[in-house]
Amino acid sequence: MYDEIVKLISNVGFPVAVSVFLLVKLDKRLEQIIILLSAMEHRERERRS
Repeated sequence: MYDEIVKLISNVGFPVAVSVFLLVKLDKRLEQIIILLSAMEHRERERRS
C-alpha cells in the first residue's frame, strides 16, 4: 500500500495524489449521505400516509 502511494505521488505529483485521495474519501461519505437521505425520505412518506 505504501509503495503504491509513493509511486502515485512520484508519477503524478503531490497535489494530484492528494486530490485523488480526497475524492475517494468523499465518495464513500457521499454514498452514506445518500443512503441516510433516502431513509429519511421513506420515513417521511410513511408518516404522511
